[in-house]
Amino acid sequence: MKNISRNAIIGYPAGIITGITYGLNPLFGVPLMKNGAAIESILFFRYAIAVLFLGLFLLLSKQSFKISRKEASVLLVLGLLYTSSSIFLFEAYNYIASGLATTIIFLYPVLVAIIMVFLKVVPSWPVWLSIILTFAGVVIMTQSDSTHTINPIGVILSLGSALVYALFIVIINRSKTISKISNSLLTFYALTVGTIIFLGKIIISDIDITAGINHNMAWMNLVGLALLPTVVSTATLAIATRNIGATKASVLGVFEPVTAILIGTIVFGEALTTNIIVGILLSIAAITFMIAKTKR
Repeated sequence: MKNISRNAIIGYPAGIITGITYGLNPLFGVPLMKNGAAIESILFFRYAIAVLFLGLFLLLSKQSFKISRKEASVLLVLGLLYTSSSIFLFEAYNYIASGLATTIIFLYPVLVAIIMVFLKVVPSWPVWLSIILTFAGVVIMTQSDSTHTINPIGVILSLGSALVYALFIVIINRSKTISKISNSLLTFYALTVGTIIFLGKIIISDIDITAGINHNMAWMNLVGLALLPTVVSTATLAIATRNIGATKASVLGVFEPVTAILIGTIVFGEALTTNIIVGILLSIAAITFMIAKTKR
């Protein structure tokens, strides 16, 4: 194995944490949806609570909230992309099985690699091989969903989610304008944009914002959504992207569907099939290979 750099020591664990925490979405989100909460309300409270926690952290750590107009414009774009990814994903669940949607969304590492090629940053062959193997692993994991009817609208929405998420990762990695902004401040402003958008959507749609959110467990789920799949996931994604690059950070996102599938099995009683086991092992092997063959 090649000598692992400081960036790799920081970046790879951060990328794994990103995938695992983002994969916890179903653990907190599914009970809320089953209880009748609107998607807009769930996402609004998720983002708003996250912004409050981050704002408090920034105040306690005495970090400045000040940003330039140029930085604000980039952060606005990041916020719009991150918010769009969430909206497309949740809307896709209305048309196709969540497992299939997860598989399609995991095209984003491929999209990141393609975008980076256009930016004249060509991934090495171990990274390309890892992309192919991890995606193959996710496809194998979700073969149990093959009995569901595939609605083209759901596929398009999932692809849209993958594309905007890929753009989000690339901008964090490549933008010099926001290179000096801390990961916490970047996450704070990106999520603030989402909070405003979802609040506006609720007002326009005349949605009962508290419907299905009327007991302590519901609020605990919202706090869980705000902290783990939102604050922690977004912050560690920024850390991973800045330390090991956009392509490798996105490949580590394979831990997202792996986590989601394991939660479905353990918490919601979904079957743990041979396909799932084989897919998980293949994906982990691909990630291990990539880390072993690359220094950064």
